[in-house]
Amino acid sequence: MGDNVRVPYPPCAYKPRCNWAECCFDGLVPSRLRWPELVGQNGEQAKTVIEKDNAYVTVVLTTVKKGEIDFCCNRVYVWIDLNGNVLEMPVVG
Repeated sequence: MGDNVRVPYPPCAYKPRCNWAECCFDGLVPSRLRWPELVGQNGEQAKTVIEKDNAYVTVVLTTVKKGEIDFCCNRVYVWIDLNGNVLEMPVVG
């Protein structure tokens, strides 16, 4: 544990002292930061919904959760199971 997983794409938009979704968009509050209704839904469909709801982010679909990930204001990690369904609530960061 304690390994940082760095995802090369998209480049990380990082704000100093920002480690929660609400601080990412000072003055530019997009309509959505969290998507609890997508848990259990198809990952590809979830990606489409998220990117439509918040044009400032890119969705990264992943089945592997190892250590800690980079907190990036322009990403939403969508953790999917082996069937391609969303495991956890997608959140900006």
